[in-house]
Amino acid sequence: MDIKSLKVAEPEVSVNDVSRISSGTVIKGELSSDCDIRVDGRVEGKIYSKGKVVVGTQAVMKGAILCNNCDFWGSIDGDVYVKDVLNIKASSKINGGVKVNKIQVEMGAQINGTCNMITTAEYDKFVESIVSTKLAASAEPAAASKK
Repeated sequence: MDIKSLKVAEPEVSVNDVSRISSGTVIKGELSSDCDIRVDGRVEGKIYSKGKVVVGTQAVMKGAILCNNCDFWGSIDGDVYVKDVLNIKASSKINGGVKVNKIQVEMGAQINGTCNMITTAEYDKFVESIVSTKLAASAEPAAASKK
């Protein structure tokens, strides 16, 4: 039997699945997930999620976040793109652009950059232009198997 002919079953995605980047963990590069992502460590690169991204108080990011929804407590040097709702908590510090459909900002939060309100279609264009095709395509098979 040829190894190339073997098909690997795609895992089913549950709404309770969360990818965690724990405190003390450093990731350099691109991360893509159909599921939610929780960041408490350090990320240098892009995070793309078809779900929600939660950035904890100890999280330090350098790069970009692209996701459907985001709760943000940590800090980032880079841009944040959110298809629906971004909640920026009092402890957060964003040095970069924010492009979002809806936003909630607590008193004390810092945004040092621009903030633009966008539509879901504009978000999809940002994902197309920012997320590498390989990264975006890797999230497609699991979504297609759910149909």
